[in-house]
Amino acid sequence: MKTRLGSSDLQIAPLVLGGNVFGWTADRDASFAVLDAFVAGGGTMIDTADVYSAWVPGHKGGESETMIGEWLKASGKRDAVLIATKVGMLPGDGGEKLAPARIAAACEASLKRLGTDRIDLYFAHQDDEDTPQEAALEAFAALVKAGKVRVLGASNFSAMRLKSANEAARAAGLPRYDVLQPEYNLVSRTKFEGELQDYCVEQNVGVVPYYGLASGFLTGKYRTRDDLSKSVRGGRMGDLLEGKGKAVLDALDSVAAETGATLAQISLAWLIAQEGVTAPIASATSVAQVEDLLPAMTLKLSADQLDRLTNAGA
Repeated sequence: MKTRLGSSDLQIAPLVLGGNVFGWTADRDASFAVLDAFVAGGGTMIDTADVYSAWVPGHKGGESETMIGEWLKASGKRDAVLIATKVGMLPGDGGEKLAPARIAAACEASLKRLGTDRIDLYFAHQDDEDTPQEAALEAFAALVKAGKVRVLGASNFSAMRLKSANEAARAAGLPRYDVLQPEYNLVSRTKFEGELQDYCVEQNVGVVPYYGLASGFLTGKYRTRDDLSKSVRGGRMGDLLEGKGKAVLDALDSVAAETGATLAQISLAWLIAQEGVTAPIASATSVAQVEDLLPAMTLKLSADQLDRLTNAGA
C-alpha cells in the first residue's frame, strides 16, 4: 500500500490528508474524528502549513498545526503518521517568505504548535525571488542537520526555479527539494503538466498535488449555478462550470456508472495514475467524507477510462 516518496526515505500511502480545514471549517471534535478515521483507514501523511488559516477573520495562522498537535498528543499517534508543513506565506519573526532567519524561526514555531521534535516533510510554500536559492537551502539544511526536518519539499515552484534550486543544492552539497506540491487536478492541469512533470519524473522528485478535488468541484457537488451557494468555496466554481467542468463531470459520471465508485474516488484515482504523482492531497470535514476518499487508494481505472477522463479535461 505504501509508496516511496520520490528519492526520499519517506514511505507513504497514496492519499495525503489536507489539514487546511482543521480549526477553520472543522472544529476540534470534527478534526479529531477526521484524523482518527484517516489513520484507521490506512492513511499515513497529514499536510498542513503555518499560514492555515490566517485568511479567516480573527485567525492569525497556526490554527491547523495547533489542532493537529493537540490530536497527536491526545491520540499518541505521532509515530504512526508523517507530518508535512510549510513556511513562506506567513510573515513573522525573522522576516517573510524564505528569508533564512524566517525559515529558522517559523520551523521552531511550527514544531511548538505541533508538539513534536521533528517535521517529516518541510515545504517552501512558495518561491522567493528576493532570497538567493542557496541561502534558503542553507537555512533548510541547518534544520535537517539538527534533526528537526527530515525531507525538503517545494510548493508552487516553476520548473525553471525548481531545477535551478536543486542544481544549486547539488553544487553546494546541500539537501535538495525531494518533493513537489503543485496545484493539479482534472480541471487544473497547466501548472504541472509539461516541463515540470517531466523534470519530476526524470529527477525522481515525488509529487503530492493539492486541490486534488478542485475545492470540491470534482465531487459533483456543483452542477448548476444554483449549487454555487452550497459552501464558502462555491463562488469560484462558476468559471469551471462555464469552461471544461461540465465535460469532465460527464466523463466522471460515465466512469462512475461503470465502476460504482464515487466522483471523488475516481478523480483522485486519476491523479494517482498520472506519471510522477505519488499521492494527491484531499481534505475532509467529516468522517463520512474521509470514508468516501479512502477507496481512491485502491481504485484502479482502466486505460480507456483514464484516457476518457484525460481527454475530457484537456
